[in-house]
Amino acid sequence: MSQDSLAIILRVGSGILFALMVACVKAMSDAAPTGQIVFYRSAYALIPLVGYLWIRGEFPKGLKTKYPIKHVFRCLTGCCAMFASFATLAYLTIAESTMLTYLSPIFVVIFAQIFLKEVVPAVRWVAVILGVFGTGVLVVPELMNSRTDNESYLIGVSLGVLAAILTAASIIQIRNLAKTEHPAAIAFYFALTCAIFGLCTLPFGWAETDFKQEILLLGAGLFGGFAHILVTTSFQLGEASKLAPYEYLSLIWAVVIGVTIFGNIPSLSFYAALPFIVGSAAIVAFKEGFRRNMPR
Repeated sequence: MSQDSLAIILRVGSGILFALMVACVKAMSDAAPTGQIVFYRSAYALIPLVGYLWIRGEFPKGLKTKYPIKHVFRCLTGCCAMFASFATLAYLTIAESTMLTYLSPIFVVIFAQIFLKEVVPAVRWVAVILGVFGTGVLVVPELMNSRTDNESYLIGVSLGVLAAILTAASIIQIRNLAKTEHPAAIAFYFALTCAIFGLCTLPFGWAETDFKQEILLLGAGLFGGFAHILVTTSFQLGEASKLAPYEYLSLIWAVVIGVTIFGNIPSLSFYAALPFIVGSAAIVAFKEGFRRNMPR
């Protein structure tokens, strides 16, 4: 098997694992508060991450950092993104939530010009316009639908867009960290920070969980941890531009899981918005070899 083929297999596999992680989180969204879910997802994710580093002989030396303050800001924005993303699943379907994550490349374009002083070609601004228009196509028809709980739907969309903004901010920081820091350190400190912040919500009340729910929480952490290992390894083996198209398979997994497990059939507005939002993200991806390898 060629190195490129292996990279593609790992990238597709990571997308499936991420979709399974989201399914576990969705299944727990009505049974436990977001902070509790974030804690278990992050704490359990440390198991495969540490194991992977141990096998590679990079633990604990791979965790050394020259810029702890940069890690703090990256972890804070990433942690907030995880809270917002998981909260979104309490209001929207997996497919809708997943599609909103495709807005993050659009915000990366905006932030790259503001904070990194990158020159943004006109075609990327076209992508921004398409993304904004696609969000409107997704939201407006649903708000006009008498069967839609407008308040809950707006909360869900707002949280989804917020998650995309925070993810973009985190990605900008990862770009800077990746120049000097080991990828393992970036992933480890992120998971550890999210676990700590999730634990801090304990005084506000956690739900009592049964065996099935504990398995779902364990699954969310392990699926997320192994998915990050696969996606990181895939980008070490293959070029980002070649792997970028396989990012969009995650929407297929989201639709399949939503329909088969939760009985969520995507609305017509979802399909109408699909080419605009996915197309806008694809323009950014193919233009700059964009990759979103932040752990979720």
